[in-house]
Amino acid sequence: MKHVKWIALALFALSVLASAQTSSNVSVFATGFNNPRGLKWGPDGNLYVAEAGFGGTASTVGQCQQVPAPVGPESGGWNARISKVTPGGTRSTLVGGLPSAAAAIGDVLGVADVAFIGNQMYALMAGGGCSHGHPNFPNSVLKVNSDGTWSRLADLSAYIKLHPTAVTEPDDFEPDGTWYGFIADAGVLYAVEPNHGEVDTISTSGIVSRFIDLSATQGHVVPTSIARTAKGFVIGNLNTFPIDPGSSARYTVNANGAVTAITKGLTTVVAMVFKGDDLYVLELSAAPGFPTPNAGTVVRMRGTTITTVATGLTVPTGMTVGPDGNLYVSNFGAIPAPTTGLGQIVKITIP
Repeated sequence: MKHVKWIALALFALSVLASAQTSSNVSVFATGFNNPRGLKWGPDGNLYVAEAGFGGTASTVGQCQQVPAPVGPESGGWNARISKVTPGGTRSTLVGGLPSAAAAIGDVLGVADVAFIGNQMYALMAGGGCSHGHPNFPNSVLKVNSDGTWSRLADLSAYIKLHPTAVTEPDDFEPDGTWYGFIADAGVLYAVEPNHGEVDTISTSGIVSRFIDLSATQGHVVPTSIARTAKGFVIGNLNTFPIDPGSSARYTVNANGAVTAITKGLTTVVAMVFKGDDLYVLELSAAPGFPTPNAGTVVRMRGTTITTVATGLTVPTGMTVGPDGNLYVSNFGAIPAPTTGLGQIVKITIP
C-alpha cells in the first residue's frame, strides 16, 4: 500500500458519513465536485478546480502493461473535468469529458491540477494513458482556453516511458504515471509525478525535461507537491502507507534540481504554498495507520517550526492561496464511485 490511490479504500464508508468536525476557521466555499484535486485562482478572479471524476468501465487488459493487482487493472471513463467557481462560490463546468480512471481497489485519477502563465491556463492529466483505459489519450499537459476548448501541449505518458527514474517498485508501478502537483514559474511549468518520484519541466512550446529525479537520492518517498522559493524550490512528499506521523519532509531543492536540505516532521503532504515567508502544508491525514476522516490538517512551517493552523479535514487533496489571503482547500478529494458530488472547496482563514 504505497501511494495516493489507496486513500479511498481505507476510508470510503466512513468518509461519506463523517460529520463536520473542522476547526472554527474552516468554512465551506463551494460544493458539488467529483474528487476535486489541485486548484488555482485565475487572472479573471475565478477559482479553477481540477477534478478526477469517477472512472468508468473501459478496459485495456491485453493491450498494454497494466497497473499490478490488487490496485489494477484500472478502468477508464470520460468524466474528469475542470470547474470554474465564481468569487461567490458558484460552480460551473469549464471543460468536461476528460479521461478518468478508477482503480480496481482505491482511488480515481483524472485532471490532477491546473496552472496559469499569464492569462493562459494549463491542465495536468493523470487519468490518461493505456494503463488507465485510454489508449488514445495519453497523460498530457493540456493548453486550455477561456471558452473551454483545449489542445495537447505535451505527451507525458511517452516521456515517462522513455525516461525512467532510478527507483521504481514493481508492485506499485504506474506505466503512465500518477501526475499530481503542478505550478508555473518564470514561464515554465513544473509537474510532480509521485509514483516514479520525479519533477519534470514543460516549456510553453511543449518540450519536456527532467528537473529532478528525487528517487535517485531519496528512494520511493512519493513526492506530491512543489513550491517556489527565492533560490529554488521546496518539494513535499506523501510517503508510503501505513502512515508514520512526522515521516514526511520538506525537501529544499536548488535551481539546478539538487536536494540541499531535508526537514522532517510533516505527515502525508499533498500540497504546499507560500504566503509571505511562511510555508503552508496540507496533510492528507495526520493520524497513524491509514487515512482517517476528519484527520486532514494544514500546518505552517516558519523556518523549522511547525504549527497546526486548521484541523478536521477529510481526504484534502489540493490547496492554494486566494486573492483575499485565505487558503482554499479541496476537501473530500478522493472518494471513489459511485459517490459523486461529495467534494467541496473549503476556505481556511489563517489565524
